[in-house]
Amino acid sequence: MAEFALPKNSKIKAKGKAHKAAAGAKNIKNFKIYRYDPDSGENPRYDNFEVDLDTCGPMVLDALIKMKGEQDSSLTFRRSCREGICGSCSMNIDGTNTLACTKAIEDVKGEVRITPLPHMDVIKDLVPDFTHFYAQYASIEPWLKTKTPTPSGVERLQSPEDRSKLDGLYECILCACCSTACPSYWWNSDKFLGPAILLQAYRWLADSRDEMTGERLDELEDPFRLYRCHTIMNCSNVCPKGLSPAKAIAEVKKMVVERAV
Repeated sequence: MAEFALPKNSKIKAKGKAHKAAAGAKNIKNFKIYRYDPDSGENPRYDNFEVDLDTCGPMVLDALIKMKGEQDSSLTFRRSCREGICGSCSMNIDGTNTLACTKAIEDVKGEVRITPLPHMDVIKDLVPDFTHFYAQYASIEPWLKTKTPTPSGVERLQSPEDRSKLDGLYECILCACCSTACPSYWWNSDKFLGPAILLQAYRWLADSRDEMTGERLDELEDPFRLYRCHTIMNCSNVCPKGLSPAKAIAEVKKMVVERAV
């Protein structure tokens, strides 16, 4: 039987720090937060934060901001829009990849456990390293590519029907929740593009204005870049925007097959 173990410096320490709520707080929620600072040379740990919900906003991100502002200023996480648009605050909450700004505290029963997105290098605490993810995104050349010149002063137009084909694709915010929930991406992320990037690739394949369909399919037709997807559907289950990367990947595979016929 094969046995797997974390590297020695990645094993969670048995006990972290405890941060109590202010005296007199009655409506308390306990948060268990993954903490890791590479500069300290110490192993990761879980810190416990008691949060007074009577003085906190309704979302998990509100609680994290409160923790950082009132209990431990060294707590590190990404956030920006607070509206589920930028994708900055993606993390694993209660065992599911999601956005902290759209995850309601009341939806989590009992203790709230928060960790970084799985299977990514951690820069600090809840901040994963997106360098490789963004490099993969750049590799699909995510912009309109054409061969024919556009007449001066004239836009490339689309019919309402063609425009509707982009619905469910353009809304992707590149939060990486789907890709980091995919076991195939965990084991093959060096070659497999993953759900998020393949959905973005299909967004340009589905665009009637783009004239480089053949070249784009040539780049994707590979045993690893595309075909490591085994339709597990984790990606569609966790997408905070309600998109279906699995469906987009299936459409790409269909285009590759139809081209070969």
